[in-house]
This record gives sequence, C-alpha cells and structure tokens, in this order.
Amino acid sequence: MSKPLKQIHLAAHFPGVNNTTVWSDPAAGSHIEFSSFAHFARTAERAKFDFLFLAEGLRLREQGGKIYDLDVVGRPDTFTVLAALAAVTERIGLTGTINSTFNEPYEVARQFASLDHLSGGRSAWNVVTSWDAFTGENFRRGGFLPQGERYSRAREFLATAGELFDSWGPDEILADQATGAFLRDTRAGAFEHRGRHFDIHGRFNVPRSPQGRPVIFQAGDSDEGREFAAEGADAIFSRYAGLAEGRAFYADVKGRLAKYGRRPDQLLILPAATFVLGDTDAEAAELAREVRRQQVSGATALRHLEFVWNRDLSGYDPEGPLPEVDPLVSEEHISRGRAQVRMYRDPLAVAREWRELAEANKWSIRDLVINTGNRQTFVGAPATVARSIDEFVQADASDGFILVPHLTPGGLDPFADQVVPLLQERGVFRADYEGTTLRDHLGLAHPDSAAPAQRAAS
Repeated sequence: MSKPLKQIHLAAHFPGVNNTTVWSDPAAGSHIEFSSFAHFARTAERAKFDFLFLAEGLRLREQGGKIYDLDVVGRPDTFTVLAALAAVTERIGLTGTINSTFNEPYEVARQFASLDHLSGGRSAWNVVTSWDAFTGENFRRGGFLPQGERYSRAREFLATAGELFDSWGPDEILADQATGAFLRDTRAGAFEHRGRHFDIHGRFNVPRSPQGRPVIFQAGDSDEGREFAAEGADAIFSRYAGLAEGRAFYADVKGRLAKYGRRPDQLLILPAATFVLGDTDAEAAELAREVRRQQVSGATALRHLEFVWNRDLSGYDPEGPLPEVDPLVSEEHISRGRAQVRMYRDPLAVAREWRELAEANKWSIRDLVINTGNRQTFVGAPATVARSIDEFVQADASDGFILVPHLTPGGLDPFADQVVPLLQERGVFRADYEGTTLRDHLGLAHPDSAAPAQRAAS
C-alpha cells in the first residue's frame, strides 16, 4: 500500500532586520509602514497560507560601535502590527516572536489572549530566549541572567503563561440577562505560581480565547532547544533546507516526542526557505545570481568578513583578496547583536578554510561571501519549485516551509500566483481554508478537546 500524500504547510515571514531582503532594489517598499504589512498578509491569505510570521529584534545591531545600516533598520512593535493585521485579514494565522528573557508571563499571556480574541483564534507565539548581554542592556536585568539559565526561565515562563491561559474555563461567561449572573464561577481567572523564576498570584483578566491557548512555536537548534520544542511546542522552525540534513533533523526531533506522551503529528517541523522564480530553470538561476550580488554588496561583504576577522576591514577592497592579517581572537567583538558571530567559534580555522577556498576558486572577498553565505533554497521555473517542495515534504524532511522573499512587500506575489496553483493541482495543498483558527490550519487539536496529557503538552 502506497503512503498517503502529506499535506504541505506554508507560511510567510515578513523579513525585518537582516540582509536577505534587498531593500535597495527599486521594487522594495517600506519595512515600517503598515501598507507593507497589509499587502504581505493579504497575499499570504489569498494563497491560503497557514500563517504570517514576524521576527523580533530588541536592539539594533552594531558594527564598530555604529548602527549596522546595511540591514533593514527598525521594526515596529510585534503585537501592534499583528493586532492591526487582524483587522484587515480573516483567516491567516498571526505569529509573533516574543522573548522570554526580558518579558513577564502575565504581560505576554494577556497580549496573546487578547490577540486571539481580536483575530478570532489566529494567534501564535514563537518563544525565544536572548543569548547576549548587549541586547539585555535595553532592559532592567541587562546581563543578569546567565546564558545557561535561559531555557530554564523559558520553560517556566511558558508553563506559567499556560497556567494563566487555563485559569479561565471555556464556558465561564454565563451572561444570563434574566438572572443577572455574568460568570458561572466567580473564581474565574484565579492563579498562583510559585517557582524559581516567577512568584506570582492574582487574577488573569482575559477570558478563555477561541484557541484556548495560542499555537506555540520554538526556534532553537541546540540539543536543549530541540528538547524544549519536543516537550511543549506545536511547531519548531528549522534551518535545514538540504534533504539529508532535513531528514536527520526531522527524525531526531520527532523521535523525542514519545517521552512526553506526544505523537509525531503533534509537532510540525518548518524550515525557512527562500526562492527565485523564472520562466525557465536557466532564467531563474541567472536571476538568483543577480539577487545574491544585490544581497552582498561590497560593503556588506566587508562587514560579513569582520564577523570572523573581528577587525575593522573598511580599508580593504571587496573585489580584492582576503586580508593577510589573521583574525583577532577576543571576548570583545566588533559586531554586536548578531547570532552569526557564534557560528565562528574558531575564527582562525575559518580564516584558513576561506583562504584556501578563495585561492582555489580565485575568489575576491565579495565572491567568497556570496558563495559561502546563504543561497536561495528553491530556484527554478514554477513547476520545478513546486516539485522540489513537494518532494522535500513527502520525504519527511519537513512538514512544510516558511517562505522568506527577498523583496518586501511584493516578493511573495509570484509564489502565490505561480507555485501555489501547481501545489494544489498535485493535491498536496489546500484549495481553501477548511477552518477558522490557526489550529485548524495546522491540524492541531484544541486544548479544550484534547486528552489531559495532550493538553499539558499543547
């Protein structure tokens, strides 16, 4: 008996503080004006995507003590944007990244429960931690929380928020006009949490929302991050867009669920993916090369090299050879607020490898960064891209993708118009929404209808 076709989950990431977006392209628009967010969300909804995703940057990145303005600079508050989008969309899920290191459970639970009411059950929370004291300088605690305790706090943060969501039952509001009784139980909303990181008690003031709890996302790739997702998340973001790496990650994370009494279908795995479309595969490949050169300008190439060299390289020619001087190994780094810096734990070894690559391929600094950095995940004619996405999902390398276009806000439109119809023809993507909530779109059980063990993990 043949294996039934898996249905593909698709989402769209509105890119913010990063150099994937080509903000210098004449077709690019604002990353702050609401019209850009609205266009992007409506396109995703027109294509029947599961959700729209907003990342979060709590501090502007710096290079050499100056704002890294080669990135897109600035990002409005996540909850404000998502609440506004709830008013101009009807079905698309609304997912926001909110930090568990510098916020408080009551505040975040109240905001997500409110968003779930405003959107009719479409909210989702990407739970993240903060890894650097640089970001923490914007907050009271600063560098107080040791990095090793971030997941300890995150686990308790998520558990505490869950207690707040569950402090209201699904039928607490009676609103009987004849008797004047508003609440079925006047103790609704009462909570008490005594733990290592939080010691709070009181009344939660937002009644049970349409989804009961927001959908929970997690983005950690470390062993601890994978375990955190297996224990309590509904979906995990993945950075593995290669088939072999994707299948290994998929099997590893799904294999962790049983110890928490969960089934494989209770945690979705969704890698981020970029794309470039053309009328033919050859045309798309040429466009992809042009996009990469837009994404990696000469100035960007030098700044990227500084992530490894930890030196001011502004005097070097980006079209020339790599520096002969070795990287400066130090606890103090010229680049602040960038997770990429952690990827280069042995900068001297990386420099040796890059010099060998540059010499063998006759690459300039800019050529090296273009060829060693992130490339587009899917490149080709629409039929090629649709086939590749389908094959990836059917091979259990993911459950779908979060698409990150290189142009905002119109970069998603070609995928919606040209690739989605082909996925629908293949029978692996919905022709229309079958439910109203994000849990419906993702095939996740409602907490109020799940068994007790499942409810605790949702």
